[in-house]
Amino acid sequence: MGTGMSTMTSRERMIVAMTNRQPDCVPVAPDISNMIPCRLTGKPFWEIYYFADPPLWRAYIEAVKYFGFDGWFTEGAMQYQWPGERFSAVEDMRKTAETWVVRTRGQIDRHRYHIETTYYVADSPTRTGRPMSDIDTMWPLLEAWFAPPVGYNPELLRRQRQELGELGAFGVSISYPGFQAWLDLFQGGLTDLSLWYYYNHGAIERLRELHERQVLKQMEMILDERPDFVLLGASGTLTLQSPRIARELSFPTIQKLTRMAREAGVPTMLHSCGKERELVRWCAEESDLNCINPLEIPPMGDCDLAEIKQTHGHQIALMGNLHTTDVMLLGTPEDVARAARAAIDAAGAGGGFILSTGDQCGRDTPDENIFALVEVARTYGRYH
Repeated sequence: MGTGMSTMTSRERMIVAMTNRQPDCVPVAPDISNMIPCRLTGKPFWEIYYFADPPLWRAYIEAVKYFGFDGWFTEGAMQYQWPGERFSAVEDMRKTAETWVVRTRGQIDRHRYHIETTYYVADSPTRTGRPMSDIDTMWPLLEAWFAPPVGYNPELLRRQRQELGELGAFGVSISYPGFQAWLDLFQGGLTDLSLWYYYNHGAIERLRELHERQVLKQMEMILDERPDFVLLGASGTLTLQSPRIARELSFPTIQKLTRMAREAGVPTMLHSCGKERELVRWCAEESDLNCINPLEIPPMGDCDLAEIKQTHGHQIALMGNLHTTDVMLLGTPEDVARAARAAIDAAGAGGGFILSTGDQCGRDTPDENIFALVEVARTYGRYH
């Protein structure tokens, strides 16, 4: 690494790095897609999350401008539409000094789905309320939930892209099947999913097929819009299910989605917090994935950045992985700078690396720590 002038825009820099090539310097894109942009607006969080004033995606763009990092936009507005109403009009709303509670009611055939979302003055929303837990009687609801989308909002998507401009890479997110994607659908959560996997495996496979059919259709729609990249997003692919189960339920769809994107000439990135080392190997050796993050360190994750770079850096680009609590939230700017230099030393050589955090930064992460991360990338992260 050395010194020199930047010659690329943030958008160009991110695309070059995520396709495993060498940009003008190491891109820096901390994961602050939610809480920090909301905090920077100075408004109660429910104004952003519920009333969209401003919408979260616009708050994120303003945060990119404020901190001066390379944008990693994943909120592309592919607003999928389901046959019939997924949720009906608001049934009840209660506001206190700290919370705004919205209860919505939906009905599909004779199966009801009740959900209560609590919007906080200074935190992300939480959701409670799930449908019945008997998977064999839930198929009308599940088939409607995972029905192929019939449309999207191209005008909003293009407006988002225009407002982001060259501040960063413009992406659209998509999910994939597995326990990590289905937890909120069932009352029993992970326990019920595990029991169904072993004692009602046919129903689980049918659910996987429903979900895969939906996301393959979604990917076709996304690729028609030609975003800069597609983010395959899931929390805990190897943390909420074993590698063997993930190999069966999740990885075949990852392979299909990345193949579709490669054939269309659109890069893909995968986000899966928690344990990820084995998933890196699968994706590098057996899929068409271009880039993977956040590569968390133990104890939450199991990734060693230098080892992964040495083993798979020639096959796949990497993004990560400063600790969001010990370093970004509780550390000093000097701690952040030290960890950032170590990450660049571990994975920056030859390109194919985006300096980032090991998952979402907390709301109270000091601004000066994010500024320190950006400064290291702009100075220490230059190539000779």
